[in-house]
Parts: sequence; C-alpha cells; structure tokens
Amino acid sequence: MSLSHTAAEYMLSDALLPDPGSSRAKGLRLELPSDRLLKFVTVGLPLCLVSLAFAREFSAGSQISCFSPTNFTGKQSAYADTACWDSLIHHGFDAEGRAVTKSLWALKVFPYSLLVVAVLMYLPCLLWRYAAAPALHSDLLFIIDELDKSYNRSVRLVQHMRKLQLASAEPERFWEEYERARRERYFEFPLLERYLTCKQHAHTLMFIYILRNLLLLLFLAATCLYLVFLHLNIFFQDEFSCSIKTGLLQAEPHIPPLIPCKLVFFSIFQLISLSVGSVYLLLIPVVIYNALQLCQWDKGLLSVYEMLPAFDLLSRRMLTCPLNDLNVILLFLRANISELTSFSRLNAVSALREATANKEDIDTVVDFMTLLAGLETTKPKH
Repeated sequence: MSLSHTAAEYMLSDALLPDPGSSRAKGLRLELPSDRLLKFVTVGLPLCLVSLAFAREFSAGSQISCFSPTNFTGKQSAYADTACWDSLIHHGFDAEGRAVTKSLWALKVFPYSLLVVAVLMYLPCLLWRYAAAPALHSDLLFIIDELDKSYNRSVRLVQHMRKLQLASAEPERFWEEYERARRERYFEFPLLERYLTCKQHAHTLMFIYILRNLLLLLFLAATCLYLVFLHLNIFFQDEFSCSIKTGLLQAEPHIPPLIPCKLVFFSIFQLISLSVGSVYLLLIPVVIYNALQLCQWDKGLLSVYEMLPAFDLLSRRMLTCPLNDLNVILLFLRANISELTSFSRLNAVSALREATANKEDIDTVVDFMTLLAGLETTKPKH
C-alpha cells in the first residue's frame, strides 16, 4: 500500500507546472496570425514593387522616348525628352477639332503614391500597437498566469485531500465533507473568474480592433479605386503628343508644334498596378473575416478550464453578447496557446475523461486526480 501512496505522491508532484519566469512576458504574441499576414502583404508588397520600379528607372536611364525631327542634334533630342518628361501633358484634338490637353502627371508620381499606400497600410498596425497592445499584454499575462496558477492550486488541493483522506478514520465522513465543500463552492478561485466577467463589460479592445480592420478595409478599397482610376484614364495611353514650343523655343519656326513620345516604363507600371490591385482585392475578404471573428465566442478554451473547481463561466451562462473585450482576449489566448502550459494538460485530462466509463464520477480535474491518486477504492458511487 505504501508503494501505491508513494507513486501517487510522485504523480501529483509531477503534475505541478514550473514557474515560467520572465520568458512568458517576452514571448506573448500581440497580433493574430491573420493580422500579421495582412501587415506583411499590404505593407511589403507595394514596397517591394516600388523598389523594382526604382531599380528599373535607375538602370534604364530615361523613362521616355520622343521622336524628334531629323534635323535635331543629340543635345536637342535630349532636351526634348527632358522637357516632355517634365511636362507630361498630352496635346490632342476632340471630335470637333478643338485642341485639348490631358495631364499624365499621375504616371510620374505613381511609384511615390505606392510609398504613400504602404505608409497608410501600416497606420492600423501602429494604432493597435500603441493604443491596444500594452493593455492587451497586461491582460494576457495576468490571465495566463492565473489559469496556470488555478491548475496548480487544483493539484495542491488534491495533494491536501489525499493527506486528509489517509488520516481520516471515517472514509464516509471524508466524502460527505468533500461533497459539502463542492456545493458551497469552497474550492472556488474567484479572482480570475470575476476578472473575466469584468472584461465582458469592457469594449476598448474590441473597439480598437474593429477600428483597425475598418481602417485597413478603407485603405484597401481606396487603393483599389485609385488603381482603377489610373487604368481608366491613364494606363491605356503609352503614347502621347508633346509640345516643346515653350520658353525660349516658342518663337523658333523650325520646331514642330507637337512631337510624338512613348513612355518606356508603361508596361512595368501596368504590371505593378495590376499586381497590387488583384492582391488587395483578395485581401478584402480576409479583413472582413477578421472583423467577423468577434461575432461568435471561442468556447473551446474556456470549456476545458471548466474542469477546474468552481470555474463555470460557461455553465452559468455568463457569456452574453460576444462584442466585448473578453472575446478579443480569447482570440489572443488561442494565438498564445503555447504559453498556456496548463491547457495541454487539461486537454489531455479532458480526452481521458471522455474515454472513461463512469463519467459521472469525474466532474472536475480534482475528481480525476483524486481517482488517479488511489481514492477510488473508498469513494462511494453515485
């Protein structure tokens, strides 16, 4: 009998979780995997394509090629290219033969506009980092610590119960006291449960998270509309007529009024705009899905912890409308499940509980560990 008691003591001592120290605070993830992917794509894609466009500009030299008259010298042709690139105005005629002009200036600023797009896409991440991440870090650190501590308290409670059971001369009296303590909630650890309940009535994290996704959705839609505008108005015109009769050359009779020019980089800009626009269109449903995650509870995590004594946030129907800070915290707890050491152990206990024949005797982790500790021979069956 002493051998079984010694084995039970070793089993219960090994069940205790070690102190994580300061490594947990540094390892917490304050962004969901989907949000991190969105940030990487929405910010990194335009920066990457802009760098390719600038590399193409520096390597190819002139971005425009004008067909100057044959009597132009080399310097005059270079001047015509520079003047047409600086003005970037198309001179044409309408259906009635009247002269009209159309500015193509958006082509010149297109690479820089993509830099602005990358900065705009990073603004929601900055909003989350400075407005919500510090409070979320504190909440996650406290809740994860309390969940692990609640698990350790349960194990220590089993150890103490086992000592009381071994020292008790009346086993029936011991189990009567145990059942009375369960009914009167003496095993309750109210701090964590009340803290989670208070988070149901807070909406700061929820508001900032929804605002982050709404801003990202707005910037994605605005960028797509901007690219559509460029394609409809400019990106189908790689050739234009340029006038160089300005300034000192305005009175020169041998200079033609208009010369044809072709944009060398036109196909590159078309490819960049199509790539950015198509990827951003595909990301819009991902942003909407991220925002809609708050419309339903993630009850899988809390249901596992209901095996702890008197932790019944779900069974007492305390989870009401999911649009609150607690639901946001549950999403980030799921993302930081590797830091929650007790979850894997309780999940294994839950699986063993499902495979147990007499499930009515295993209500909490205390019951389960009590049975493993060798008390099942004296506990009366219900």
